[in-house]
Amino acid sequence: MSIWFIAIGCLAVGIVIGTAFTRQLGSQAARVKELEEKIERMIESHEEYRENVSQHFDVTSVLINQMTGKYKEVYEHLASGAQDLCSTEVAEKLLPIQSDAVFEKETTSNEPVQIDAPKDYATKSDPGQAGALSENFGLQRTKINTKLK
Repeated sequence: MSIWFIAIGCLAVGIVIGTAFTRQLGSQAARVKELEEKIERMIESHEEYRENVSQHFDVTSVLINQMTGKYKEVYEHLASGAQDLCSTEVAEKLLPIQSDAVFEKETTSNEPVQIDAPKDYATKSDPGQAGALSENFGLQRTKINTKLK
């Protein structure tokens, strides 16, 4: 009879352990599914944000172009008013002729732009000389004579 009690006890313990193990695995699977859904929501939110940023800068570009056109119109209006209403001296002081070139200048030149060296750039006297950005610049190596006893 005691063997039967031991067998039934082992069966009950096995059922309890199996149930706990199944619940643990089930909760992990639910947690994985929950995290996957959260990642998907975050990806969608990020894509929506990127689209909003892109749309914002498209609208900004259009508005800047419109503002530039309006600024040009205002400038031309002021220039014509200054020429019509003021003396030549005053008109030239208020609206210099060179500033008109800003609106008419084309920037599609194929000529390479000449870039000057910085004013604080120190030229090398010898091509093999270390430059100012070299780790060894300004350092002199000295030989240390050591004698082993």
